[in-house]
Amino acid sequence: MTAETTRFAPSPTNRLHLGHAYSAWFAWKAADMAVGGRFLLRIEDLDSLRCRPEFAAAIIEDLAWLGFRWPQPVLHQSERYAVYRTALARLLADELAYPCFCSRKDIAREIAESGGAPHLDAMGAALYPGTCRALSAEERVRRIEHGEAYAVRLDSAAVRLRHGPQSWSDRATGRRVPVDINALGDVVIARRDIPASYHLAVVVDDAEQGVTLVTRGADLVPATNVHRMLQAALGLPEPDYHHHPLIADVEGRRLAKRDNPETLAMLREAGVTPQEVWRRLGVADHPPE
Repeated sequence: MTAETTRFAPSPTNRLHLGHAYSAWFAWKAADMAVGGRFLLRIEDLDSLRCRPEFAAAIIEDLAWLGFRWPQPVLHQSERYAVYRTALARLLADELAYPCFCSRKDIAREIAESGGAPHLDAMGAALYPGTCRALSAEERVRRIEHGEAYAVRLDSAAVRLRHGPQSWSDRATGRRVPVDINALGDVVIARRDIPASYHLAVVVDDAEQGVTLVTRGADLVPATNVHRMLQAALGLPEPDYHHHPLIADVEGRRLAKRDNPETLAMLREAGVTPQEVWRRLGVADHPPE
């Protein structure tokens, strides 16, 4: 049996809740350290406007309270901008990505003027219509030198042409899932002020940390298609994926930070023990305190 390397990679934008505890446990369980697996903690703090150091410290505090342990040092994405810039530069040099000067209003207007219903991606958002994809190299340089704001988009069609059709290994079903670039579009992988989106940063980090199995919530299945295209474009190793069900409250609503659910810190302050947390989540085999 091959030992797995998994990771739990929260963003420090708020305190952890029960859904996070379950996701961390799912990764920890999949690593199976009894047979030499590794469970890693990664802090995904690219968003300097929303991520806060005190929340990063609180994540470590909450996970330690639940009994989790992980190798040191903990990787912080905010310390790795130079690494992401290198990956982005490679994609641009290989002509697998391009600068996009469109604002949200520009994109909405382009879609409206096309005269048909917008094509939607797997998340329900309108696909980018490719307005800037065909700009000449000279036009791109001119606009950048003039200080126009831009993002960088992955050229999905170019990646497929260069590297062929892609798919990913779904550990939950034991099947290969094909990537449909027509449902993917050209996603943003960087902005002028941030050299990597979530998509680009995680594939670079997973490869560098030797992650063999990515575990995360079922809501991130669409992102997996983007990540496989980026792995192919950058020549990175392909991990397996296992998307777990989302934790819901007693009324069946998904637990999410934006809905201000009861946090692990609140439970701890109320006298709830880690064992009770695991009982609430229906978990029998859990990290020791």
